[in-house]
Amino acid sequence: MRRFWKLLPVLMLTVCLLTGCSGEETPPTEGGMTCTVTVRCDTVLDNKDLLEPEKWELIPEDGVLLAETEAVFYEGESAFNVLQRVLKEQKKHLEFVDTPMYNSVYIEGICNLYAFDCGGLSGWMYQVNGEYPTYGCSRHVLQEGDAIVWRYTCDLGADIGGEGIEGNNG
Repeated sequence: MRRFWKLLPVLMLTVCLLTGCSGEETPPTEGGMTCTVTVRCDTVLDNKDLLEPEKWELIPEDGVLLAETEAVFYEGESAFNVLQRVLKEQKKHLEFVDTPMYNSVYIEGICNLYAFDCGGLSGWMYQVNGEYPTYGCSRHVLQEGDAIVWRYTCDLGADIGGEGIEGNNG
């Protein structure tokens, strides 16, 4: 246990260096484009019996975790890059895992709502301009004016119009 406490400052410094926790935002430069990002979990409201009870306080009455927010992005950036930046700016939680084998990331949790919190078929999916891409968010290169909506599903996408979509999260 003493060893843990000795290593804790080193771990914290490493995390700060890797995540850029200086608190200073880099101002947008010329050449940026815009898109919108929304994060919703309203399907949970219809599946209260599946949600872990300690998670109920995390769910807003309207199911909106992040209202439509305009974001600046740059050529070559992905839906994941923008989600990560917007949630950091809004001081909202995001947890993901890099999956090099698939050249993508898997979104585990947003605002402390994780995959499998609302049953074995639950998790995060994303839409761009009303369509569910068939590949991971870190591979989806954005275009000017894109509307990205992150939606929590309790039924492998069937409850949000994304049934049959494989590989959408990561």
